[in-house]
Amino acid sequence: MTTETPAQPSIRLEREGALGIVTLSQAARANPFDGAFTRDFKRVFAQLWDMPDLRAVLMKADGANFSFGGDLKSFGPVLDKLGPLVREWTGDLHMGLQRAWTLPVPIVCAVQGFAMGGGVALLAGCDVVLAGQSAKFGSAFAQLGFSCDSGSSAVLTARMGAARARRFVLLAEVLAAQDALNAGLVDRVVPDDQLQESALALATQLANGPTIAYGQIKRLFLKASGASMTDLLEDEAITLSRVAATADAQEGIAAMLEKRKPVFQGR
Repeated sequence: MTTETPAQPSIRLEREGALGIVTLSQAARANPFDGAFTRDFKRVFAQLWDMPDLRAVLMKADGANFSFGGDLKSFGPVLDKLGPLVREWTGDLHMGLQRAWTLPVPIVCAVQGFAMGGGVALLAGCDVVLAGQSAKFGSAFAQLGFSCDSGSSAVLTARMGAARARRFVLLAEVLAAQDALNAGLVDRVVPDDQLQESALALATQLANGPTIAYGQIKRLFLKASGASMTDLLEDEAITLSRVAATADAQEGIAAMLEKRKPVFQGR
């Protein structure tokens, strides 16, 4: 059974069992990042943090395109006030992104059509990204005379490596799905007509997995680039000792020894 929160103007949040589904819902405008979106994104991920028994999230988009990123049409009439407007929008968006990327459950993202600018950063921060075979990924910040935002410098570096990510942004490249896969920007490429079904199946699979272990794996990888090896090894050891005491870890060992598929409860 699917339940839906009160309608959001730019994002739809639904719940299917242990799975939260976040849908960018301004399809006619190619799901832009505007004032409404940034406010709604922050609010939606605050709601996900408070959602009881959440075990995974699927992020997707209505329409032919995932997102064109920043809403450039809204910039034209307010060029003299662009600095304050950007500060307002990024204030909300960046708080929402922090809440999204540190959410202690896996996030699967399905990408169709074009993903541009901030839309690329949004998907790059997700844990597993599936792309339709005709999808395209671009970074037009420099082409417009802008620097990047939406965590692009961090999440693109984490996925693509520093040199490749920097070139992608500096040269305003547009990558086809297979090239994005080769660069590490996406994790799987599937036929366009199988994208949504494949993403839902993977998200559901993760929602039935060892949720506590997934959350700790995410936290450790988020810390890895800024931690010393000594601190990282100690954190891994302490974290593993805690996770090993969970019901899911004990079920995983028992299932392996009994040669059966584990049944995880998220505890």
